[in-house]
Amino acid sequence: MIAQSGTTWKRPRIRLNGALSAPFVVMDSKNHNVFLIGLMAVGKSTVGRLLSEELQLPFFDTDRVVEERAGAEIAWIFDVEGEAGFREREHQAVDELTQREGVVLATGGGVILRADNRRNLAERGIVVFLDSPIDKLLQRTRHDKRRPLLQNGDPRATLERLSRERSPLYASIADYKFCADRHSAKTLARDIADRLRADGRFE
Repeated sequence: MIAQSGTTWKRPRIRLNGALSAPFVVMDSKNHNVFLIGLMAVGKSTVGRLLSEELQLPFFDTDRVVEERAGAEIAWIFDVEGEAGFREREHQAVDELTQREGVVLATGGGVILRADNRRNLAERGIVVFLDSPIDKLLQRTRHDKRRPLLQNGDPRATLERLSRERSPLYASIADYKFCADRHSAKTLARDIADRLRADGRFE
């Protein structure tokens, strides 16, 4: 992660469900934004909404913002504008939303594909990587027709490929990593909030 001007960074560490494991950045000055990243169907929107209640912050979801501004669902945007068109709309939403102060933001699974998105997320808030086994993601998406990347081919093969390609990018900007399959969304949101408070990120 890149330090902003005038901000002192301590030695990076990453927290895996609260246990130290590799680099995670602590800022001397608090930044009250929390950004959730991870594969599709991992629970970013559900956990994010509950986390926003725990932290008493407004909640935003980049996919919903893109749909509202386009006046159409993501599947339609993919069909008409292609993935490139959707990614540009997503980038515009991410750039705007990450500049706000004091929000919880759930992002789309592919948001980290663009370097400028990764930079904005890393520089402008606390990044929480939600992870989950592929089997759990398959259960959650087996009847979901709104995810364009899963509509062709073998869903398991697609999710496994996306995990291989994207997991290193998620990890590269994550301050924290939580496994999303072990507890209910409400418990996970509380665990994240408790960890952020314990680390002095929130009071």
